[in-house]
Amino acid sequence: MLTRRIFLSLAGAAIATAGLVTADPVAATAAQAEEAPARIGIDWAYYNPVAILLKNKGWLEEEFAEDGTEIRWVLSLGSNKALEFLRGGSLDFGSTAGGASVVGRATGLPIKAVYVYSKPEWTALVTRADSDIRSVADLRGRSVAVTRGTDPHIFLLRALAEAGLSENDIKPVLLQHPDGFRALERGQVDAWAGLDPHMAKAELESGAKLFFRNADLNTYGILNVREAFAEAYPETVARVLKVYERARRYALENPEELQAGLVEAAKIDPEVAARQLEQRTDITNPVVGEAHRETFVATGKVLQDIGVIKSDVEIETVVDQLIDSSFIARQAADSGTASQSAEVGPANRAAE
Repeated sequence: MLTRRIFLSLAGAAIATAGLVTADPVAATAAQAEEAPARIGIDWAYYNPVAILLKNKGWLEEEFAEDGTEIRWVLSLGSNKALEFLRGGSLDFGSTAGGASVVGRATGLPIKAVYVYSKPEWTALVTRADSDIRSVADLRGRSVAVTRGTDPHIFLLRALAEAGLSENDIKPVLLQHPDGFRALERGQVDAWAGLDPHMAKAELESGAKLFFRNADLNTYGILNVREAFAEAYPETVARVLKVYERARRYALENPEELQAGLVEAAKIDPEVAARQLEQRTDITNPVVGEAHRETFVATGKVLQDIGVIKSDVEIETVVDQLIDSSFIARQAADSGTASQSAEVGPANRAAE
């Protein structure tokens, strides 16, 4: 059997030989089908259950089998790691929080936010059951485990700002999410900027207290793509999101399988996964829309006020350059699942 790549090459040669290639740019574009890349680097993460399901199903491998494209899965332990991998080119698609995407773009990382994998309340400020910490104000002078550059870090900074404090008023202990959880459990830190599923595990297994919660300070789960990759392989991006959509819709119809995948991958109890998925994770809307833009802009300005993003950066411009909902809006329209966010359509404002 001919592979898709060989077929397209032979077809293109036949058209050229027949003298059918013209100077008409529309005709030329139609005649030149995109060749899929040799490899796609994509991540999975404990905070992105849809990616776990997608990895387990092998649907991306199935989609690109005839192209001979290798699907390379990489574990991201936090948004900071996903951004690091995107910057280094080992990932083409990376899962982060929306706030981390804004920070990445504002600091010169050319990425596009193309898909919403969840609307979570996945972070809160956590302490042990026997702690005397009751509020954010009580963190003054205390040690706090946090993963820099992630939504829990941004959540912590915004919570401190609301309480009239800054990072200088606490003792940050920089650890990846699983290590921060363990440090809290062992009494090595006073508090932790938590992240599910570790946060749910701490609640259920040790009675850990979520002493500060605010769902509005969580900045969505965003799938980013390297801008250079999207420009070189736009059809590939669309195909990846088509398969992501297949996994998201399957997850909605089969929540028990979504939960089982998280349990196996994160090595957690079903009760922990259930708390994360049933109480704090919404996967019903995949389109990056106006609500996400407003959250990104608000988050960016707060981060600018506290010095995480430089003061001379135009936050609205950064966000408009970041968001590109054209790929998923097309998939939503094709599948009849276009959402309210798709109708708003703020993508590509900078290009309009």
